[in-house]
Amino acid sequence: MNLSASQFETSDLPKGWVQTTLKDVCLQPQYGWTTSAVQQGRLRLLRTTDITSGKINWECVPFCEKEPDYKSKYLLEDGDIVISRAGSVGFSLLIKNPKESVFASYLIRFKPLIDKDYAAYFLKTPAYWGAIYEKKLGIALANVNATKLKEISIPVAPLNEQKRIVAKIEELFTKLDAGVEALKKIKAQLKRYRQAVLKHAFEGKLTEEWRENNKDKLEPASKLLERIAKEREKNAKGKIRKLPPLDTSGLPELPDGWEWANLPLIVKQEKHSIKRGPFGSAIKKAFFVPSGYKVYEQRNAIYNDFVIGTYYINEAKFNELKAFEVRAGDLIISCSGTIGRIAIVPDNAQKGIINQALLKITLNNEVIATKYFVHLFSSYVLQQELLSNVRGSAMLNISSVEIVKQIPFALAPIQEQQKIVEEIERHFSIADEVEQAIEQGLKQAERLRQSILKRAFEGKLVEQTPEDEPAEKLLERIKAEKARLNTKLKMKRNISKEPDDGKESKW
Repeated sequence: MNLSASQFETSDLPKGWVQTTLKDVCLQPQYGWTTSAVQQGRLRLLRTTDITSGKINWECVPFCEKEPDYKSKYLLEDGDIVISRAGSVGFSLLIKNPKESVFASYLIRFKPLIDKDYAAYFLKTPAYWGAIYEKKLGIALANVNATKLKEISIPVAPLNEQKRIVAKIEELFTKLDAGVEALKKIKAQLKRYRQAVLKHAFEGKLTEEWRENNKDKLEPASKLLERIAKEREKNAKGKIRKLPPLDTSGLPELPDGWEWANLPLIVKQEKHSIKRGPFGSAIKKAFFVPSGYKVYEQRNAIYNDFVIGTYYINEAKFNELKAFEVRAGDLIISCSGTIGRIAIVPDNAQKGIINQALLKITLNNEVIATKYFVHLFSSYVLQQELLSNVRGSAMLNISSVEIVKQIPFALAPIQEQQKIVEEIERHFSIADEVEQAIEQGLKQAERLRQSILKRAFEGKLVEQTPEDEPAEKLLERIKAEKARLNTKLKMKRNISKEPDDGKESKW
């Protein structure tokens, strides 16, 4: 969809239109005020991050640590357009009814002398963004300057037609926005639907009829736990430490054959079945090598992606930290910051260990199905139980594996677990299909939005009227108005003794 400014220049514009540049339809662009942002003060400081949502929440805009000596030079006014020159390069916003505020140095202010809404909509077109991509500077941090911005080509319609174009865009965008909002509401409902499915699943409601029809074939979870406990004791030759009984007081009643359990009852009877990644100096940057054994990070669990990540250790370090090795079928859980995200280690995962931001669990699949536990752990009830026990003030943190070990959860008979997983995934597949259609709808809406803007600035959105004054006349008046304003500004500076260094950052 990107269309460069040069493509606009060679296209045929309607009669009465003029192809010109931003500098010809705006006052001299101006860089913002350089100071730090603070949470309390008198004068607000608008930054790039305050405009990227498409609207400004003035209550969240910080204040200037140091106010400019000539505040009026930087005060934002209704109708100003600010453009980000770094970070979210090229992102723009039309300022409407601002609170007393100045704009920060990573923003550039343009004051349009054509219809301000017409100018603002142009800065969202494919042609504008094509020009931005052409004019970006920098490698580490993409940026663009005022000199480049003001040379961007803009097609200018007669003033009356500008107003008709703006009215038509707003009419079409209002309908489009209503459709987008409806799609987003359905998307939010799907999230609630999935959680409702999980809630019913682990209350036994999804498999209620199936359980009744198969009750004679099911081994109760209590019997299964007893049998596994006896096998463990036998294999350990009496050396096994008996687990304390699980306190189920205050917990809801479960369906027949179900049992309350916790992690120690369902993991493999291995020393490292529940393990938090190594802390401190166990893995230093000094130990990382270009290739070798992978060090799995929190983002592997968050995104359920076992390919991303670039940290490796050598074989000697891997053998030293073998207790933290993950194998196919293990679970990894994020346990710092974004906590509680869970993923199953796939068969093709590279051999490696977890870092300190992950917890690994090796389940006993005779007791619990891996997917059953993943869905259970992702349920709202269990996530809330986890959050209520985490530690950390600035950042949420599972400070100890004991936090996870103590969480009670509903354990169904092993045969019913498989049926529950089947039912969950059946419901989820329907939701996934609907969500995929929503995503396609949202993409189509954005394509339509760009198509509307493209047609608008090609003169194809509204009809031309012969009675409209040609844009050439408008540009002549703008030129005269700019000369008048520049004269007025020089007189104002002479009176106020305001320094003028001749840079673009001054009016």
